[in-house]
Amino acid sequence: MIASYFSLHTDEVMGQKSRATIRNGVHSRIRKKVSGTADRPRLAVFRSLNHIYVQVIDDKSGRTLATASTTEKSLVSNSGGNIEAAKSVGTAIAQRALGAGISTVVYDRGGYVYHGRVKALIDATREGGLNKHEVAAEEVKQETNE
Repeated sequence: MIASYFSLHTDEVMGQKSRATIRNGVHSRIRKKVSGTADRPRLAVFRSLNHIYVQVIDDKSGRTLATASTTEKSLVSNSGGNIEAAKSVGTAIAQRALGAGISTVVYDRGGYVYHGRVKALIDATREGGLNKHEVAAEEVKQETNE
């Protein structure tokens, strides 16, 4: 009986969930609310230990419109698992999306905390020209706080 329980629940031993299981649960809750359309596709982020990947996806038609990652030799020089690499990938995906005629996206952080590499990537996409209205709103918000 015990052996069959552990074979069914390998990532949940004694009520403890792995970090990956928790992230997948958060990601599924996010995906219930976030969906990409042709007018405003979804910018999905996947982060591994050594690399970061991003796609612009139209969920209605099931097509990937643009991609960028640190596995591309043109985007990263030394390491793909740092903030500088995430910024270069964010700039590259913004250029590719604008080239494909996409100016606004819905951000899907993939269940990751909006911090570090994920935040650097998303901020770089905004600086690169995606979602210009969000950059303007942040500047107005900072001016009112001062």
